[in-house]
Amino acid sequence: MVKQLTLRSAKPLFAGAIPAVAFFMKKFIVIDGNAILHRAWHALPPLTSKKDGQPVNAAYGFTLILMKAIKDLKPVYGAVTFDRKEKTFRHEEYKEYKAQRPKQPDELYSQIPIIKDIVKSFNIPIYELSRYEADDVIATICADKKVNIPEIETVVITGDMDVLQLVDGNTKVCALQRGITDTVLYDEEKVKERYGFAPKQLIDYKALRGDPSDNIPGARGIGEVGAIELIKEFYSIEKLYSAIESNDPKIEKIKKRTLEILKNEKDNVLLGKRLVTLVLDAPFEFSLEDCKIKIDVAPIIKIFEELGFNSLVPKVNSLVAGSQGNLF
Repeated sequence: MVKQLTLRSAKPLFAGAIPAVAFFMKKFIVIDGNAILHRAWHALPPLTSKKDGQPVNAAYGFTLILMKAIKDLKPVYGAVTFDRKEKTFRHEEYKEYKAQRPKQPDELYSQIPIIKDIVKSFNIPIYELSRYEADDVIATICADKKVNIPEIETVVITGDMDVLQLVDGNTKVCALQRGITDTVLYDEEKVKERYGFAPKQLIDYKALRGDPSDNIPGARGIGEVGAIELIKEFYSIEKLYSAIESNDPKIEKIKKRTLEILKNEKDNVLLGKRLVTLVLDAPFEFSLEDCKIKIDVAPIIKIFEELGFNSLVPKVNSLVAGSQGNLF
């Protein structure tokens, strides 16, 4: 049996930040499995299954988030994505990509199969692709012609801000801020409010600024503030370098040292843009119909009882009663 854990706040994690008009759209939740796994692992204390002593804290936290998303957002469609163990095409282009990241404990990775079994019990498909990251899979799903339409509102649930570049009129990002209890819903206005420019320009911003967490170099010497100012002024790094090479009068606004850095670091900046740009056409088969949520209570209760998630068993029936799919 697993010790009961509940979210600190009784208010909905997701629904409160979504405009009322959005409730007339069919919602599609896309969960970044690895990002939520890591959030749950660090947020919850050690928990083990009484049956075999297997650590289950990350699996339990992931399940809480999944159930809250279904309860609060009432999605018609759902999908979960995961990274694979193999190196990606980004590693092939830049061997130092994410090279500094420490390996997490085996107790964390051992919970991935458990989480996948939980997701399967909810009849939600799992997508992952060799040589690509989960973010690329998410991006490809969000860009699918049957998904990126006004009738569907896609909500990406993640702790990874890299996917903010996907935000548009039909796609939002629900980002976990601290642990698994606080979330911020990013639409186009929210992204602009935080950064000062459109979601797609985050690609250029990150290419200039660099990203220590992913070991992306950027233009060394140009920090967050400098990168923001340059993107606001020139819109993209292509237009920035075009202005520099053509000696456009606009570059007079750039400090001499900054201009020198930009010229010296051009190759790194262009490399950075290739690395941070998510792939919108990753080669895998996707079916929106397969993502239609059809909850069958029995297998969910069965796996909860096996894992000792007894406190969650009574909540399963409420998911079926309140699901948007069944109401339609």
